[in-house]
Amino acid sequence: MNGSEVSREKTIVKTSVIGIVANVFLAGFKAVIGLMTHSIAIVLDAVNNISDAGSSLITIVGTKLAGREPDKKHPFGYGRIEYLSAMIISVIVLYAGITSFVESVKQILHPETPEYNAVSLVIVAVAVVVKILLGRYVKSVGVRVNSDSLVNSGEDATLDSIISASTLVAAGIFLIFHVSLEAWLGAVISAVIIKSGIEMLRDTISQLLGERNDRELAKKIRETVMSFPGVEGAYDLVLNNYGPDTWNGSIHIEVPDTYSADRLDQMLREIMVKVHSEHRVLLTAIGVYSVNTKDEEVIRTKQRVAEIVFANPYVRQMHGFYLTKEEKKIRFDLVISFDAGDRKAVYADVIAAVQKEFPDYTLQVAMDTDFAEEDGD
Repeated sequence: MNGSEVSREKTIVKTSVIGIVANVFLAGFKAVIGLMTHSIAIVLDAVNNISDAGSSLITIVGTKLAGREPDKKHPFGYGRIEYLSAMIISVIVLYAGITSFVESVKQILHPETPEYNAVSLVIVAVAVVVKILLGRYVKSVGVRVNSDSLVNSGEDATLDSIISASTLVAAGIFLIFHVSLEAWLGAVISAVIIKSGIEMLRDTISQLLGERNDRELAKKIRETVMSFPGVEGAYDLVLNNYGPDTWNGSIHIEVPDTYSADRLDQMLREIMVKVHSEHRVLLTAIGVYSVNTKDEEVIRTKQRVAEIVFANPYVRQMHGFYLTKEEKKIRFDLVISFDAGDRKAVYADVIAAVQKEFPDYTLQVAMDTDFAEEDGD
């Protein structure tokens, strides 16, 4: 691992250790108070703190495993283990929510009168403040170092502070009106926790399945590639994520057909080096489209084809255009938006329109996908 990766791992481990220590102390205090006051809400809150400590431990283990060097069996490294640890934490949150909901329902059906005192309420109030501060701290660190496990743990801590606050509200209502509502409040808060757990689990599974390119990163990479003299277009950027801040990918570029092999080879190497140094993305492949620059008739034909193609509102890009007069062939690639109800139908319509304009030519057209396409583009 390089220096930044080592620093990131240390930050995650340090933050997780702080979370473990804080949650263990909070769990101990709450368990004692909950048993003394016969408060099911406070006891469940203590159990929830223990589950949070377990989540922090899972974060540490996941981060350590994810930091292993690539090997023969896993040449792209172990970075995705962090997504697995985030998924486990999501399951823990979901389980805690379901468990507390079940216990709350039991208390609704078979209520038990709580016995609050000033000391217990003060300790619970302090726990609320600690949890709010801990949640903000852990989440902010998670966002800064791009750790989904820490972000999930931080969000869970914030939800826990709401749970603890609800026990204070229930205690206040009981002391003033002698009406016990803590079981009902527990059920409502449990539903919120369940919802949060489902959302966290959904997001983590989405990352494991593979999401579309990071739009900002893709935009910056294209700008870097286009900054090289001679690159007339950059297309088909595909980024593969192998863990937080671990990317490799491929891209196609358009260059003049006058470029020699050695000149092209030098430029491709320079592009790879610059993209890696500026964006920490390893371009494992750069495909090349040759652009006609010497035949005016071919250039005019390309312009006419572009007019036909972009007359369809769902066409996002046309690239890789090349025409051979001898073989009577026209080839290019089309990028059709995901907004199209039937992308294949759009593709067929565009091809038919071009073929009608150039009936003597054989068309070789590939339908591409823009993996970084923005919503509503």
